[in-house]
Amino acid sequence: MNKLNHVAIIMDGNGRWANLKEKKRIFGHEKGADTVRSITIHASKLNLPYLTLYAFSTENWKRPKLEVDFLMNLLSKYLKNELKTYLENNVRFNIIGDISKFSSSLQETIMKTVKNTEHCSGLTQTLAVNYGSKDEITRAVNQLIKGGKDKITSADIESALDTKDIPPVDILIRTGGEKRLSNFLLWQCAYSELFFTDTLWPDFSAKEFDNIIEEYRHIKRKFGGI
Repeated sequence: MNKLNHVAIIMDGNGRWANLKEKKRIFGHEKGADTVRSITIHASKLNLPYLTLYAFSTENWKRPKLEVDFLMNLLSKYLKNELKTYLENNVRFNIIGDISKFSSSLQETIMKTVKNTEHCSGLTQTLAVNYGSKDEITRAVNQLIKGGKDKITSADIESALDTKDIPPVDILIRTGGEKRLSNFLLWQCAYSELFFTDTLWPDFSAKEFDNIIEEYRHIKRKFGGI
């Protein structure tokens, strides 16, 4: 039975969920934030070590400014409101991506949440914000070059990635029916087991999460071997 250290989720379908209910897209994002809370708490109770959630990509800046501004405000509100949830469930908050493009107040909220939960020893919940895997790898290589590296190894790159302290992804889940990686954790998902579900993110449940984990437990993982 496979050991499980790290689940990553591409949380897709908020906008379509809202459209189906004849609501604005922002309503879907708000409900999606509720699902983040419920799945994080459930993962913590399962004693899962790492959960990484794709919250905002480097490409999402292409969306209408009104929606982008709402998402930034929602992230700030979520972190402020969820600190109590993190602490009550022994969840350590982590961030990956380039947050330098965010407002100073949002950056402060992010780093304050990281600081206030750094003592937590249960689940590490990582939000990927202004994150793109190509950008992450490029930043890592440039960092190594700047540090004087002339011959760069795979181990060097792994040590410079945003996820340097996080194990590889065992399970990658994408909700919403699409079947693509969308520039998410490409390096870290090299040998991940991929699960795609038609369920839109606001409707994704702990039961479906458990069913995916149960299926994963019985997969024969070969890692290039026989």
